[in-house]
Amino acid sequence: MKRSDYISWDEYFMGVAALSALRSKDPATQVGACIVNAKKRIVGIGYNGFPIGLDDDKYPWEKDGDFLNTKYPYVVHAEPNAILNSTVDLDGATLYVTLFPCHECAKLIIQSGIREIVYVENKYQEKASVQASMRMLEDAGVTIRQTPRVRVTVGS
Repeated sequence: MKRSDYISWDEYFMGVAALSALRSKDPATQVGACIVNAKKRIVGIGYNGFPIGLDDDKYPWEKDGDFLNTKYPYVVHAEPNAILNSTVDLDGATLYVTLFPCHECAKLIIQSGIREIVYVENKYQEKASVQASMRMLEDAGVTIRQTPRVRVTVGS
């Protein structure tokens, strides 16, 4: 008889997103993303960090202060990294992401053809950026749903 305690597809793909988040060097917020096609194949993964070639020790990780001395003008979010790391057409794909996307990421998600977003938390839901994101995603017909946090463990 087969096992009955195996994980669901949502748990599996969100686990990949959560594992990807562990690659982020951001001391405050680690975000991971996993893009899946209709055949349940992973077609892109990403996490938040500085662009390729930038020295992580030469750029700021601070959240507060003068804009140019914070991480915000330099960090690439997990969602665009996953989109850019993809090697196939994303039309109709599902994005699993550990944190609800901001308005800039929402634009890229919509333009890429992703049709569903599965996320774990939306800790910035009161911010204008996330409200704009939600508005655009809903108007574009992107399905949005929340799933419980997945704990990544190794071993049996």
